[in-house]
Amino acid sequence: MVINKNTDRKLIKLLKKGNPKAYKEAYFLFYDHLIGVGSYFNFQLLTPEDFVHETFLKLYENRALLKEEVSFEKQLFVICKNLILNHLQRENKVIRLEPSFLKEVEEEESSLKEIELQIEQLHRLIQQLPRQQQKIYSLHKLQNYSYKEIAEITQLSPKTIANHIYLAHQFILKKVE
Repeated sequence: MVINKNTDRKLIKLLKKGNPKAYKEAYFLFYDHLIGVGSYFNFQLLTPEDFVHETFLKLYENRALLKEEVSFEKQLFVICKNLILNHLQRENKVIRLEPSFLKEVEEEESSLKEIELQIEQLHRLIQQLPRQQQKIYSLHKLQNYSYKEIAEITQLSPKTIANHIYLAHQFILKKVE
């Protein structure tokens, strides 16, 4: 697709001004050739048409940067080539989702749901405890307070706290079994 230098410069000037007819003319002149370039590559997600459209979009967005002394065709193909190379580079960085990976994700999700159900069950069982045992057991087992810290909060002896935790633990074990 070769157009003479005068026509090329005229087309570039009109494109730089944002002339829609010039843009349409460039699209029809180079569409097939750009499709041919894009079809040489094996894309996983996009089609050659996607790259042609993206090339013309990029051309329109950066029309002010067009150079009149350089062939329009060369400038257009540089835009297309850069888009394709950038896409291929990104495509190579994407982690492929293989069936085994998806199975692992599903298993993790089901395990998380199971854990959430167990946590809900534990909270329901804790609510069945006497109020003082609820408080002490929650402080120790859920919030990781030490016996000494709980003793300071509740004004109870560490032995009493240990007894409450033991009784609460025995109650929960019986209910779980």
